[in-house]
Amino acid sequence: MRAKSAERLSTLRLINAAIKDREIAARGEPDGGTVGDDEILGIMARMIKQRHESMRAYEEGGRLELAEKEAAEIKVIEEFLPRQMTAEETEAAIEAAVVATGATGIRDIGRVMAELKTRYIGQMDFGSVGPLVKARLG
Repeated sequence: MRAKSAERLSTLRLINAAIKDREIAARGEPDGGTVGDDEILGIMARMIKQRHESMRAYEEGGRLELAEKEAAEIKVIEEFLPRQMTAEETEAAIEAAVVATGATGIRDIGRVMAELKTRYIGQMDFGSVGPLVKARLG
């Protein structure tokens, strides 16, 4: 707020609102409504995914100024996420998850993906990892 960066401030408020919404939704749960770090990372990962989809729609519609706004929001949100894994690190993580779950075939994709999501939330794009896991098990 002190830097007078309206775009950054607006994005930070969106992140805060999304986390508060999740806290409100979690109030009736047995753990008393606490939202853990993993859940916050998941919220921010979903926010990035939503902005990528919006950006694509704006570009297809010729609304480049709105697409640029979405791209700027993505950059701000990514500042708070862990570093994204490289292709080599992703391959190693997939291999470790396959070994950890004892996966042997295509039917085990769900278990491997669940294992990856518990360990590497916010560090990899699970939309692009799915085909890699399928190729590894197929």
